[in-house]
Amino acid sequence: MAEPGSTGARHLCLLGDANSVHVRRWAGEMLARGWRVSVVTARPEPIDGVEQRVLAPVRHSADWLLRANQARETVAELAPDIVHAHYVTSYGYLAARCGQHPIVMTAWGSDILLTPRRSALLRWLTGWTLRRADLITGDSLDLLDAMRVYRPTAPLRQIHWGADLARFSPSAWDLKPGFQIASLRSWEPNYSIDVIVRALALLARTRSGAGAHLHLLGGGSQEEALRALVRSLGLDGQVTFHGRLDDAGMSAVMQACKVSVSVPVSDATSVSVLESMACGLPVVATDLPANRQWLEAGDGALVPAGDPLALAAALQAWCEDEDRARCIGERNRRRMEAEGARKVQMDAMSSLYDQLLRGDLPRAASD
Repeated sequence: MAEPGSTGARHLCLLGDANSVHVRRWAGEMLARGWRVSVVTARPEPIDGVEQRVLAPVRHSADWLLRANQARETVAELAPDIVHAHYVTSYGYLAARCGQHPIVMTAWGSDILLTPRRSALLRWLTGWTLRRADLITGDSLDLLDAMRVYRPTAPLRQIHWGADLARFSPSAWDLKPGFQIASLRSWEPNYSIDVIVRALALLARTRSGAGAHLHLLGGGSQEEALRALVRSLGLDGQVTFHGRLDDAGMSAVMQACKVSVSVPVSDATSVSVLESMACGLPVVATDLPANRQWLEAGDGALVPAGDPLALAAALQAWCEDEDRARCIGERNRRRMEAEGARKVQMDAMSSLYDQLLRGDLPRAASD
């Protein structure tokens, strides 16, 4: 184990899904800051410059309980300076069982806002896991508040994923054809992609000449059902299923669009919202506490969950007043330049790691 300040690279061991774009980005950012990075994962995918150790597959939630011994042995063999688990109710549990400190845990949203609601046992286990951490991060204030209910002993800090402002940047509004709409969320039940499709159908009826077209990125288990819904609504020519794209592909799609939509039932700070704002787009999102941190209700940007009528009305308002939509998008870009850069967030996280290793991480007044 390298001593803080020694010439050897400090070793950060991430526990998380290696096939997740967020874990991959986190690993890359810390590599760029001089950390040696390893990943312990049940869902492998190669990451350049990162040593990876693969756990037995996880097919059911209960399988996480059965991976504790393997995770503990693997982490002990790696002997990192810091263990950092992404997603409290899976990898966070494994980190807690490793018995090695310091441990950092990052909540992603559903692990705190949804999973513990399933049973009293899961609520207890969530609290037990959080109380084993030495530092806890979350990407929105409401997520941090939700974790305080479990009375963790570690400091809590807001660190969000941020956006790469160089890659996700605005394009010339006047060169964008029609009224193209981007949806970057996964095709899973929580993200209500069907609501977006139904809203598009309503918009197409009221603004048939607007050239409305929906771009669905992300991919997921609901693809077949969504394609069937698009066919049943007669929208085949107005919806493009892109699936999972890399950053360059995502940016290219967004630069052709005039609005981005993100309407999950539950969410913390959404990277797709931040990246859309970085591209100079107005965003329509679910009226959730995390979205209120970034979007103004007075702009018509916040709508109730599961309401295609409200979503269609918000889209129609911006379709009919593109000057206002463009102005909101420009303001969103300025907000990201001031507060949303990934570099700023990852610099802050690397500094927290250093403070943790030195043993001088102060507690905030709200902890």
